Amino acid sequence: MQEVPVYVFYGFMDSGKTTLVQETLFQNDFANDLSSFLVIRCEDGDEEYDEKKLTSLGGRLITIDNEEDFTAEYMKQLDDEFHPEAIFIEYNGTWEVAPLYEMEGPESWTIVQALCTVDASTFEMYMQNMRVMMSEQMFKADVVIFNRCTDATPKAKFRANVKSVNRRCQIVYEREDGTVDDSEEELPFDINADEIEISDADYALWFMDCMDHPKKYDGKIISFLGLVYNPTDGKGKLKPGVFVPGRFAMTCCVEDIQFLGMKTVYKDSAKLEHKSWIQLKAQVKYEFAKEYRGKGPVLHPIEITPAEKPEDELVYFS
Repeated sequence: MQEVPVYVFYGFMDSGKTTLVQETLFQNDFANDLSSFLVIRCEDGDEEYDEKKLTSLGGRLITIDNEEDFTAEYMKQLDDEFHPEAIFIEYNGTWEVAPLYEMEGPESWTIVQALCTVDASTFEMYMQNMRVMMSEQMFKADVVIFNRCTDATPKAKFRANVKSVNRRCQIVYEREDGTVDDSEEELPFDINADEIEISDADYALWFMDCMDHPKKYDGKIISFLGLVYNPTDGKGKLKPGVFVPGRFAMTCCVEDIQFLGMKTVYKDSAKLEHKSWIQLKAQVKYEFAKEYRGKGPVLHPIEITPAEKPEDELVYFS
């Protein structure tokens, strides 16, 4: 049985999904290699499909207005009727994502790529008011495309938000004229300072940036307020000479709080009490660590001093 590739496009209404689908089919000549394909549209935005052009290339536009109509039975019906070689699904931004992956549709259909389009001008508003729904869409995406970017777009902050829910995805920043913005992301701290002081507000952003670009921090001196992870028994016990300082971060909701900690090599680690607070000054070294299954950022303390628990123990990505 020949597999039928399925491409899923996520994003809220007017985020650019329809434009991206048509660019993929028409401008990138994707449709030229197909004799038949389906475009399944699950919401009706301002941008309309060029149905005449779709039809001329062997495509058919299918519209599904109601979430309850997006069923495995209907997908099988479409497969039997049109025998498509590829499927392009413009998913509704307000529908749950999980049912799409749990659905037992046509056996030959296989999701091969998921893309999420995001309007950079409204992203922060959505993350503040609809964080769970926004995070769900980004969670399954292979590529997150921020469009309508300007020079003022806080790309580093946006990347931290995305990577907090989906570490593996690729992120693309696209300017209002459609060109890709590959300029360096501006960080809220001075990476060239003799000592990079990481505030509570910037910790999550720094952590994600350091994990994604560890070579950039090799040899740098950093300092931050951290919670010590250093259990003395149980499965979580660390080997002698190692502890993990970090912070608990809220990603999309209380249920998704995660500990962002970094391996730290320290010969007197046994003296550090589990769940105590410290002010840590350390040098970052890009070196092998089995926890990373390769090279990654490892902290080597220069100075450790006891510290008071902060008023808010959590750090955030926004």
